[in-house]
Amino acid sequence: MTKGLTFTTLFHYAVRMVFVTAIFTSIYWLLFASDRYVSEANIIIRKTDSIAAPTPDISMLMAGLSGTDRADQFLLREYLLSVDMLKILDAALDLRSHYSDWQHDVVSQMWLRDVSMEWFHRHFLARTSVEYDDFAGVLRVQVQAYDAPTAQAISSMMVAEGERYMNQLDHELAQAQVDFLVTQVKEAQQRLQEANQTLLKFQNEKNLLFPEITAEGINALIFKLEEQRAQLQTQLAALPKNLDRDHPNITMLKQSLAAIDRQIKQEKARLTNNVTSDTTLNTVLEEFQYLQMEVEFTREIYKTALAALEKGRIDATRLLEKVSVLQSPTLPEYPMEPRRVYNTFVTLLLALIVSGILKLLEAIILDHVD
Repeated sequence: MTKGLTFTTLFHYAVRMVFVTAIFTSIYWLLFASDRYVSEANIIIRKTDSIAAPTPDISMLMAGLSGTDRADQFLLREYLLSVDMLKILDAALDLRSHYSDWQHDVVSQMWLRDVSMEWFHRHFLARTSVEYDDFAGVLRVQVQAYDAPTAQAISSMMVAEGERYMNQLDHELAQAQVDFLVTQVKEAQQRLQEANQTLLKFQNEKNLLFPEITAEGINALIFKLEEQRAQLQTQLAALPKNLDRDHPNITMLKQSLAAIDRQIKQEKARLTNNVTSDTTLNTVLEEFQYLQMEVEFTREIYKTALAALEKGRIDATRLLEKVSVLQSPTLPEYPMEPRRVYNTFVTLLLALIVSGILKLLEAIILDHVD
């Protein structure tokens, strides 16, 4: 029996402690908890690229944005909640002094001004919320402070710094692309100059400005001589058969044919004979055409590189991140935190639940003891 009374006494003390704790907690929520003002802002990231339309995909149908914009939203969210952002805010607004001011209640304030950055950041995260609304595709920023102007100043600076940071990322990426394209243009220009120098050196060594023109001229002359020879042969065949072989007309035609044959042979020899000590015109023409194609190829590469560089420079100034403010940071007129009535109700409700559980455990234990 004594043992049963001991268990009963312990449970009674536990229930009393639960209710005493709930009462003191409720008194804290109703009377002592410091008012915290909440400044809100809704923002969205849009690119200033009005030329390239986004390609529709599933994420656009679900969130109303392109996948890239959604990723940018999450990137901005991480930066707004980062230690770097906290350092900027603290340097401008002295948040350490604001959050650790002993004029506010001990529970909600940061106990020491010079706490480590890790604990300071945790306290900042407890007072700041940046949530991504997947349906609307916007970032909802909520900042708590002990007075309305400070809350608005924090949220306004977060929006401004977020836009600066996103533009800085885009500028760095665009500048890296431009620097790469500049390098490619310089390399293409160098290749074109080298190809031109090689071609000029080849022409000077062979003493031929345009070998293909020389070869075309020789071929045209050979073609014309072939026509003349055909005409002479036709004239010779048209002479009467009874003429003597030593007839002046026959002799003249044969001499002309022989002269033309010699001329044709000489012209053909020019195509195959050595232009220099060890190179024929055909070989020179082939080498010249290869070098000329190399020059044209490098020129096209140079043109493409110049066009890409110009496009990259335009994109560097055109593709910017614009943080559009759907709702500017508000100046709160009423402290929305803490929710005193709600927190008091939840505290008492939890006390009743815990007390009920303790009573149930007491009944079970007494039943087994009996």
